[in-house]
Amino acid sequence: MTEHFRVVVVGAGFAGIAMAVKLQDAGFDDFVVLERADDLGGTWRANTYPGCACDVPSPLYCYSFAPNPDWTRTYGTQPEILAYLQSVAAKFDVVQRFRYNTDLREASWDETESVWRISTSQGAYTADVLVSAIGPFSEGQIPKLAGIENFAGAQFHSLHWDHEHDLTGERVAVIGTGASAVQFIPEIQPKVGQLTVFQRSAPWIVPRMDRGTLAVERALLKRIPLVGKAIRGAYYTGIEGFGLVGFVDKRFRHPFELMGRLQLLRQVRDPELRRKLTPGYVIGCKRAIFSDAYFPALAQPNVEVVTAGIAEIRERSIVTNDGTEHPVDTIIWGTGFGMPPQIFDRVFGADGESIGEKYRVRPQSYLGAANAGFPNFFSTLGPFGAAGNQSAIFMIEAQVGYIVGALKTMRDRNIRRVDVRADVQEAFLADVAERSRDSTWVTGGCRSYYQTPDGKHNAGLYPNWSFEYKRRTAEFDSESYEMSTR
Repeated sequence: MTEHFRVVVVGAGFAGIAMAVKLQDAGFDDFVVLERADDLGGTWRANTYPGCACDVPSPLYCYSFAPNPDWTRTYGTQPEILAYLQSVAAKFDVVQRFRYNTDLREASWDETESVWRISTSQGAYTADVLVSAIGPFSEGQIPKLAGIENFAGAQFHSLHWDHEHDLTGERVAVIGTGASAVQFIPEIQPKVGQLTVFQRSAPWIVPRMDRGTLAVERALLKRIPLVGKAIRGAYYTGIEGFGLVGFVDKRFRHPFELMGRLQLLRQVRDPELRRKLTPGYVIGCKRAIFSDAYFPALAQPNVEVVTAGIAEIRERSIVTNDGTEHPVDTIIWGTGFGMPPQIFDRVFGADGESIGEKYRVRPQSYLGAANAGFPNFFSTLGPFGAAGNQSAIFMIEAQVGYIVGALKTMRDRNIRRVDVRADVQEAFLADVAERSRDSTWVTGGCRSYYQTPDGKHNAGLYPNWSFEYKRRTAEFDSESYEMSTR
């Protein structure tokens, strides 16, 4: 039996919960949220590695419509963020909208009937409108290194941390030094016998200055919500300033880089290790990471940082390009996430091609929220809908508001089919390309997921201020879409 809904949302993380809340607020009751996991939370349910926490200050890493005065630290930890999401879903009474253990296998647009035909692990659906609320960090990525299948020890990605495996006294290899690795390395370093960190390029590390909040502070925020808004605004302004380096002018990098260099000088006394940990590219070319514990962990006697490339993996060791063999009992992959998310390869538009196929030719969308040729399809944090200089939650809320505005327009005007005009999308992409041409993300001297595989183009960041994006998405621009009542 095929179930039909006015709206089907895929993903029950920050974006999916916000969609459910705002759809309900707008009077929509014929919708469902499909979630492949057994509970809500998205990224914050899936990632449970030691030290997992947010790198955006807590007052900014929550919904504007559900401020949380009870954060216990400057930066929220994974359990606390997950608990927050659970509380929001319960408070706004949207939990009954979620269907768990329901993995989207394929969604295809039916032009004749103007519906999406959706296949899932729990049966078939049709929907007038399909919304992807899948985040960009949903699929762990492990590089295809020679001999990986021959390794006899334990190995796992940080996204799928093996909590049953005891690392005590082991020879552990961490491959990758991105945001997740920077968080879990200080947690496991005191437990392991030998920790070998394989670093392709040194990340920029800047002071985190995390601390526990005082009970009197939390009481004040509850009593005077305006104080919380002021603090949120201050953090917003500070983080927005990273755009000066990202897409305004690389000359703004110097104060930010100075923070990183001083931290490295203060925390790492060994000049050879400091040399290895000094980035060779402009800050912001890759995601800068906030940490006060990473450098001290790497400076411990049981840690070695290896910068030579990996030649092969053997049964109980890793061999680098310089011929050195490093004995290893366990490999932990801190190698980031696959782009685009797998859902992009499962959603097929009017011409039968998937979003993923089109993305690999050229990253494309309109405002990160719509795609030409994919009628009645919207997304959050799609290509060019994520900001490199602001909390993802801010961008998600803007996109959710825009999508709900589109749905209200369809309802009020009895519109059956909406599809962003190809010329509007092309104009948007041309503007993105021009604004990205000299950005640090593309010309900062590194290789990262901010770039297309050839390293020449912006892979999906919005190259402008987040407040400009919010203004741009404040109202659904129906004139930018082809619409019909059939």
